[in-house]
Amino acid sequence: MLYGRIYGLPRWRVKSPFEDLERMRRQMNQLLEGFSGLSPKFTKDAGVYPAVNLTENRENFFLRAELPGVRSDDLDIQSTATTISIAGERKIPAEESVKYHRREREAGSFSRIIGLPTEIDPERVKASMTNGILTIQVPKAEKAKPKQITVN
Repeated sequence: MLYGRIYGLPRWRVKSPFEDLERMRRQMNQLLEGFSGLSPKFTKDAGVYPAVNLTENRENFFLRAELPGVRSDDLDIQSTATTISIAGERKIPAEESVKYHRREREAGSFSRIIGLPTEIDPERVKASMTNGILTIQVPKAEKAKPKQITVN
Protein backbone atom coordinates (compact mmCIF):
# COMPACT_ATOMS: atom_id res chain seq x y z
CA MET A 1 0.00 0.00 0.00
CA LEU A 2 2.78 2.44 0.90
CA TYR A 3 4.66 1.40 -2.24
CA GLY A 4 1.63 2.30 -4.36
CA ARG A 5 1.33 5.76 -2.79
CA ILE A 6 4.99 6.58 -3.28
CA TYR A 7 5.15 5.50 -6.90
CA GLY A 8 1.68 6.62 -7.91
CA LEU A 9 0.32 3.18 -8.64
CA PRO A 10 -3.43 2.80 -8.51
CA ARG A 11 -4.93 1.41 -5.35
CA TRP A 12 -7.13 -1.59 -5.87
CA ARG A 13 -9.79 -1.67 -3.22
CA VAL A 14 -13.53 -2.00 -2.92
CA LYS A 15 -15.21 1.37 -2.64
CA SER A 16 -17.88 1.68 0.03
CA PRO A 17 -21.24 2.80 -1.32
CA PHE A 18 -21.43 5.32 1.53
CA GLU A 19 -18.12 7.09 0.84
CA ASP A 20 -19.70 9.66 -1.46
CA LEU A 21 -22.51 10.32 1.04
CA GLU A 22 -20.00 10.81 3.85
CA ARG A 23 -17.99 13.22 1.68
CA MET A 24 -21.17 15.18 0.88
CA ARG A 25 -22.09 15.30 4.59
CA ARG A 26 -18.67 16.75 5.46
CA GLN A 27 -19.02 19.36 2.70
CA MET A 28 -22.52 20.34 3.87
CA ASN A 29 -21.23 20.69 7.45
CA GLN A 30 -18.47 23.01 6.21
CA LEU A 31 -21.03 25.01 4.26
CA LEU A 32 -23.33 25.33 7.29
CA GLU A 33 -20.41 26.44 9.44
CA GLY A 34 -19.71 29.20 6.95
CA PHE A 35 -23.30 30.49 7.01
CA SER A 36 -24.06 30.26 10.70
CA GLY A 37 -20.65 30.58 12.30
CA LEU A 38 -21.62 27.61 14.48
CA SER A 39 -20.22 24.15 14.37
CA PRO A 40 -22.72 21.56 13.09
CA LYS A 41 -22.35 19.60 16.30
CA PHE A 42 -24.16 22.48 18.03
CA THR A 43 -26.84 22.90 15.38
CA LYS A 44 -27.57 19.20 14.83
CA ASP A 45 -29.57 18.65 18.02
CA ALA A 46 -30.92 22.15 18.49
CA GLY A 47 -34.55 21.98 19.47
CA VAL A 48 -37.16 19.31 19.91
CA TYR A 49 -38.53 18.09 16.59
CA PRO A 50 -41.94 16.39 16.77
CA ALA A 51 -42.60 13.32 14.64
CA VAL A 52 -45.16 14.15 11.96
CA ASN A 53 -47.50 12.11 9.72
CA LEU A 54 -49.12 13.70 6.68
CA THR A 55 -52.08 11.93 5.08
CA GLU A 56 -54.80 12.97 2.67
CA ASN A 57 -58.23 12.09 1.45
CA ARG A 58 -60.24 13.59 -1.40
CA GLU A 59 -61.02 16.85 0.44
CA ASN A 60 -58.27 17.42 3.05
CA PHE A 61 -54.75 16.83 4.21
CA PHE A 62 -54.33 15.68 7.80
CA LEU A 63 -51.15 16.56 9.64
CA ARG A 64 -50.61 14.76 12.95
CA ALA A 65 -47.69 15.62 15.21
CA GLU A 66 -46.58 13.96 18.45
CA LEU A 67 -46.32 16.70 21.06
CA PRO A 68 -46.51 15.08 24.52
CA GLY A 69 -46.17 17.60 27.31
CA VAL A 70 -46.79 20.61 25.04
CA ARG A 71 -49.76 22.82 25.84
CA SER A 72 -51.82 24.21 23.00
CA ASP A 73 -51.05 27.73 24.34
CA ASP A 74 -47.37 27.10 23.61
CA LEU A 75 -47.96 26.41 19.89
CA ASP A 76 -47.82 28.76 16.91
CA ILE A 77 -49.39 27.25 13.77
CA GLN A 78 -49.36 29.16 10.50
CA SER A 79 -50.32 28.30 6.94
CA THR A 80 -49.60 29.57 3.46
CA ALA A 81 -50.88 28.34 0.10
CA THR A 82 -48.54 25.31 0.14
CA THR A 83 -47.05 24.99 3.65
CA ILE A 84 -47.97 24.52 7.29
CA SER A 85 -45.56 25.63 10.00
CA ILE A 86 -45.64 24.42 13.58
CA ALA A 87 -43.52 26.15 16.21
CA GLY A 88 -43.60 25.93 19.94
CA GLU A 89 -41.82 25.05 23.10
CA ARG A 90 -41.78 21.95 25.26
CA LYS A 91 -41.33 22.90 28.89
CA ILE A 92 -40.10 20.32 31.38
CA PRO A 93 -39.71 21.41 35.00
CA ALA A 94 -36.10 21.42 36.19
CA GLU A 95 -35.24 18.74 38.69
CA GLU A 96 -32.80 19.99 41.25
CA SER A 97 -30.32 17.97 43.29
CA VAL A 98 -30.68 14.87 41.13
CA LYS A 99 -28.24 12.69 39.24
CA TYR A 100 -29.48 11.54 35.86
CA HIS A 101 -28.89 7.93 34.88
CA ARG A 102 -30.75 8.37 31.62
CA ARG A 103 -32.03 11.56 30.05
CA GLU A 104 -34.07 11.18 26.90
CA ARG A 105 -36.82 13.77 27.40
CA GLU A 106 -35.70 17.12 26.11
CA ALA A 107 -37.14 20.55 26.61
CA GLY A 108 -36.79 23.45 24.25
CA SER A 109 -38.12 25.25 21.22
CA PHE A 110 -38.99 23.52 17.99
CA SER A 111 -40.06 24.55 14.53
CA ARG A 112 -41.21 22.49 11.55
CA ILE A 113 -42.31 23.62 8.11
CA ILE A 114 -44.16 20.97 6.17
CA GLY A 115 -44.54 21.40 2.43
CA LEU A 116 -47.79 20.17 0.92
CA PRO A 117 -48.06 18.59 -2.54
CA THR A 118 -50.89 20.87 -3.71
CA GLU A 119 -52.39 24.23 -2.84
CA ILE A 120 -54.61 24.51 0.22
CA ASP A 121 -57.22 26.89 1.56
CA PRO A 122 -55.30 28.57 4.44
CA GLU A 123 -58.45 30.31 5.71
CA ARG A 124 -60.18 27.04 6.65
CA VAL A 125 -57.34 25.20 8.45
CA LYS A 126 -58.43 23.71 11.80
CA ALA A 127 -56.27 22.36 14.63
CA SER A 128 -57.02 20.30 17.73
CA MET A 129 -54.95 18.61 20.43
CA THR A 130 -55.93 15.31 22.05
CA ASN A 131 -53.71 13.23 24.34
CA GLY A 132 -50.51 14.90 23.10
CA ILE A 133 -51.34 14.45 19.41
CA LEU A 134 -51.81 17.65 17.42
CA THR A 135 -54.17 17.12 14.47
CA ILE A 136 -54.37 19.79 11.79
CA GLN A 137 -57.09 19.46 9.16
CA VAL A 138 -55.97 21.25 6.02
CA PRO A 139 -58.65 21.67 3.30
CA LYS A 140 -57.40 21.45 -0.27
CA ALA A 141 -57.97 24.43 -2.54
CA GLU A 142 -60.89 23.97 -4.94
CA LYS A 143 -58.59 23.95 -7.95
CA ALA A 144 -56.44 21.19 -6.36
CA LYS A 145 -59.36 18.82 -5.72
CA PRO A 146 -59.89 16.04 -8.25
CA LYS A 147 -62.79 16.60 -10.62
CA GLN A 148 -65.02 13.82 -11.89
CA ILE A 149 -65.12 13.77 -15.67
CA THR A 150 -67.99 12.10 -17.45
CA VAL A 151 -67.49 10.38 -20.76
CA ASN A 152 -70.03 11.31 -23.43
